[in-house]
Amino acid sequence: MCVPHDLLIPSVGVITDIINETSDTKTFFVSGADGKKVFDHLPGQCAMIGIPGVGEAMFSISSSPSCELMEFTIKSVGKLTNYLHKLGAGSQLTVRGPYGTPFPVKDILQNRDLLFIAGGIGIAPLRSVIRYVLHNRGEYGAADIVYGARSSADLLFVEEIREKWQTAKDTTVSLTIDRAEDGWDGHVGFVPSYVTEIGFDTSKTALVCGPPIMIKYTLEALINMGFKKEQVYTTLEMRMKCGIGKCGRCNIGAKYICKDGPVFRCDELDHVPDEF
Repeated sequence: MCVPHDLLIPSVGVITDIINETSDTKTFFVSGADGKKVFDHLPGQCAMIGIPGVGEAMFSISSSPSCELMEFTIKSVGKLTNYLHKLGAGSQLTVRGPYGTPFPVKDILQNRDLLFIAGGIGIAPLRSVIRYVLHNRGEYGAADIVYGARSSADLLFVEEIREKWQTAKDTTVSLTIDRAEDGWDGHVGFVPSYVTEIGFDTSKTALVCGPPIMIKYTLEALINMGFKKEQVYTTLEMRMKCGIGKCGRCNIGAKYICKDGPVFRCDELDHVPDEF
């Protein structure tokens, strides 16, 4: 597979705004040096974000292709992300991409009823698809969104969920947190069990993203409900490094997550080692 040369050359990006989502997660709005979008992408694709002298890493693009700028929702977990969290509006970074296989929003998912299931930071890549579907509402069926986090303080995009997702046509949102807490009157419990408790129509197409253990048990829950693996899409973004299948870090079996994914239909993963 030949990689277009422009995918390997970083562009200068400028942070135009930052939203503090939670105590350890921020959304960065990034434009090109000319004030325009750095490049076009499809929901589910990723980009390499770098700071010269600090590092470079792959991140999901959490904004829809319909947005004017690109957004990256990043949790502070290491050297590069800690550095990014110290930057302010006007700071520069490098951006290259887009990388990876997107969710099939332009063909397979059209006219279907969709079920989005996210846990923790896994809502970031699904947000791109959700926004895309809501922006092109007439091209898709009903949308159900199930999203859970450790606590109410860890829920991302709360304002957007309440003001846009919960009020959108033919869209329902179900939130849950892992443990009960003062002031929370919503559902309490883990995402996989909540999905089973709600009991969705098995004609829907499901999109799942979150920690590996959450994906595993959510897939089991869906299958037990009657969903087929061919109806379920997920993302595998752990260990992605170079983005072009050269470093081998994201290799599992015959698959390279950066080239063959990060979006997979779940039956495509039946013959790869259980490493995630």
